[in-house]
Amino acid sequence: MRKIPNNGNLKMTKVAYPLGLFVCLFIYVAYIKWHWASATQAFFSITEVASGARRGQQAHSLPGTAAHGHEVFYGIMFDAGSTGTRVHIFQFARQPGETPTLTHETFKALKPGLSAYADDVEKSTSGIQELLDVAKKDIPFDFWKATPLVLKATAGLRLLPGEKAQKLLQKVKEVFKASPFLVGDDCVSIMNGTDEGVSAWITVNFLTGSLKTPGRSSVGMLDLGGGSTQITFLPRVEDTLQTSPPGYLASLQMFNRTYKLYSYSYLGLGLMSARLAILGGMEGKPAENGKELVSPCLSPGFTGEWEHAEITYRISGQKAVNLHELCASRVSEILRNKVHRTEEVKDVDFYAFSYYYDLAANVGLIDVEKGGSLVVGDFDIAAKYVCRTAETHPPGNPFLCMDLTYISLLLHEFGFPENKVLKLTRKINNVETSWALGAIFHYIDSLSRQKSPAS
Repeated sequence: MRKIPNNGNLKMTKVAYPLGLFVCLFIYVAYIKWHWASATQAFFSITEVASGARRGQQAHSLPGTAAHGHEVFYGIMFDAGSTGTRVHIFQFARQPGETPTLTHETFKALKPGLSAYADDVEKSTSGIQELLDVAKKDIPFDFWKATPLVLKATAGLRLLPGEKAQKLLQKVKEVFKASPFLVGDDCVSIMNGTDEGVSAWITVNFLTGSLKTPGRSSVGMLDLGGGSTQITFLPRVEDTLQTSPPGYLASLQMFNRTYKLYSYSYLGLGLMSARLAILGGMEGKPAENGKELVSPCLSPGFTGEWEHAEITYRISGQKAVNLHELCASRVSEILRNKVHRTEEVKDVDFYAFSYYYDLAANVGLIDVEKGGSLVVGDFDIAAKYVCRTAETHPPGNPFLCMDLTYISLLLHEFGFPENKVLKLTRKINNVETSWALGAIFHYIDSLSRQKSPAS
């Protein structure tokens, strides 16, 4: 018997096929829209899975992070210093509910500094754009709109007249606003010394893991720059909080915790500014009538010129029976009543950076490349030796006796005993100990709190 075709089933098949195709297409389009919306709006919900296929991602990520559910996010910090502008591009990863970890850093520097364009702000844009292009190449496209972009200027712009500095910052802000990155109203600013110290403290404690582990002792930070010096630590003794002068305490909120830090920046006590004061000069002023500045802190018989803040000074050393004693006396005059001493520093572990590192390496107290540890008294021993032998064996650096004596007495004024151990390094876990990391990390954390006020 011939079987009669079932036309009803045939019709249903013809209708169901295009209908199913339409439903699948609708779901796919909805998913694509949802994916893009979440990528640009949820700052901390970008995962490595979403970007794994993007160009260059493997160069910046921890192996297997996608499989383990790590969230990945980026931050861009421009460090606008007096001699150049540097971009730091940081990549972070974290497990849900945990403190982020730094997985990669890219940086590039350009000269001169922004302040060089004070009289022609338009010329500043090409360098900024060049550094932004570095960030575009380094960060996967899907992450651009969720990556905060920030510039903080230090000494160079602080020394400019206010109007000129603001014009430069406004021009940078215009360039930033035209970029594809996340730009807030506070994206460009001039950093004060205390902020610099606090940001450096965040960097060090983030890299050492102190911010990750509740209850773990934090470390203090000493930085000696050219124009200023900073000291920052987390007091554990109530007396330190009660006896600190106004302006010496800074409140910091990170990871839903509030830190009350002892932090102060001494403007004028950086190594270069201190040199000028010890020589008897005045900041920003040439020597009167081109007078030669003579000091027992310089190598005996030395005569030459020294440039500081675009002013050239004629300087010379002088012969003395006890060079170190005379030099120490002069340095003590410069530091008298300038530095607040706190007893607690002797019980806190400290890292020291910049000129502390450079001078210690210069005289062999630490390894030039790796850094190391020393006790505060080592600076005093080195100062006495260099000053005592300066006449018979003049050092290559005529300021060495002065600089070592200054560092030794500065640490003493801070309250550090001779046997206090300091750790001197340029990198922790192979990451540069720059304030830039701490600054962008704090900025990202503040954005997270704004997005989640309940937390």
